[in-house]
Amino acid sequence: MTAGQASRGGESRMLIDGQLAHAESGATFDNINPATEDVLGQVADGSAAEMQRAIAAARRAFDQTDWSTNHAFRRHCIEQLQEALEAERELLRAELVAEVGTPLAVTYMAQLDWPLDDGLRWPTKEIEQFGWERELPSSNLAGMNSRRMVWKEAIGVVGAILPWNYPFEVLIGKLGPILATGNTVVIKPAPDTPWSATRVGRLIAERTDIPAGVVNVVTSSDHLVGEMLTLDPRVDLISFTGSTLTGRRIMEKGAATLKRTFLELGGKSAAIILDDADFASVVPAGMSVCMHAGQGCAMQTRMLLPRSRYDEGVELITAAMQHVPWGDPTDPSMLMGPLISARQRDRVTGLIRTGIEEGAKLVVGGPDRPAGHDRGFFVEPTLFVDVDNAMRIAQEEIFGPVLAVIAYDDDEDAIRIANDSAYGLSGAIHGSTDRAMAMARRIRTGSLAVNASIWYGADSPYGGYKNSGIGRQNGVEGFEQYLETKAVSLPAG
Repeated sequence: MTAGQASRGGESRMLIDGQLAHAESGATFDNINPATEDVLGQVADGSAAEMQRAIAAARRAFDQTDWSTNHAFRRHCIEQLQEALEAERELLRAELVAEVGTPLAVTYMAQLDWPLDDGLRWPTKEIEQFGWERELPSSNLAGMNSRRMVWKEAIGVVGAILPWNYPFEVLIGKLGPILATGNTVVIKPAPDTPWSATRVGRLIAERTDIPAGVVNVVTSSDHLVGEMLTLDPRVDLISFTGSTLTGRRIMEKGAATLKRTFLELGGKSAAIILDDADFASVVPAGMSVCMHAGQGCAMQTRMLLPRSRYDEGVELITAAMQHVPWGDPTDPSMLMGPLISARQRDRVTGLIRTGIEEGAKLVVGGPDRPAGHDRGFFVEPTLFVDVDNAMRIAQEEIFGPVLAVIAYDDDEDAIRIANDSAYGLSGAIHGSTDRAMAMARRIRTGSLAVNASIWYGADSPYGGYKNSGIGRQNGVEGFEQYLETKAVSLPAG
């Protein structure tokens, strides 16, 4: 399927209280193809009125139905949604390439296939396997022989706010455990990439028995409409993936209602290349920072090379960055497409200019519009070497295809530099296994890959230390964050 065919299949309607609906005002906003700057189509531009209706529907569905307690029915409904998504896998693939600008090759990984394969299936299995109730030892306090137990119950209404870089992956990563644990949800997609969420809304309405109000999808070009989820006392938890700046605002605005939050935020992850690593195979892989134009929070955007082999490493990564396949995201040979928008392109090129001003050595790419790309939000693969870790390009999340190479003296110095960051989301270490694992114990990140291994999966908790967030998505930890805990007692015997 082509991007043009995807545009004809885009769902323009929201899902509110079981109904597919346009905005009451009739307003729409454009969905833009970032590779061509063409308008793919329109989507409903929801207002405060639509968000109020969606929150009310989610609250009612949680309070007045048995969704939160009927485990068998929840499993049945989520399995229906899985089947419906499978039937439209290729439509989703083309749609993601068109609206996200993601390279087609990346849809066979975390952009689509990986989350579609287990993002719903794993939490659905947990419905039967999870310990919803457990017994505590009996108590004889105050002469009362008491039987004691602990129950796990759904937290209530969740506001799920999505990013634009991996919209389907994050949506499914949230929706699976939210529904499996018995919650209801209002989903607010990023206005840059609304269609994967509206497609899921349509499939829920047309192909599943999920009751009205359990899942709502509100699209809007106004970010303040999404902020209503943070402010409304009827919403029990905000599940947000996005920038650290916005995460801080959510915490601030949610304080008035003591809003529970899950925040998966930014990163500035380090890849440590040890002096005993196989440089010829490991160092060139650093070009993966350009995958999907570097628009990933877990990207390893700092490469730490030992001074003893620094020149060798710089030569290898320079050659690799010079040969990154980038361009038309519909071409299956491409690793990198455009940035999502003109605004994001300008932010990335501004930080590249900052790196030059700070004195880092630019050896590949740069801030100028690439030759032959008069349309589309493209930035060239960009490599800085001789970077000081105090520089902005080493400390700020650029969210673009930019790699900073930093020299280190010894293992202690590498650990220090890796941890010298406001972020702590992900990272990697390459070298002898025992040495790398010993270092991994000391790196302050939420995920870490040793020797090109992959920690990703619906059963693997994902999130960060420090400014990279609060809580975890996926895994048992991610499942439990959508649950409340209740201690119950009754007379024994």
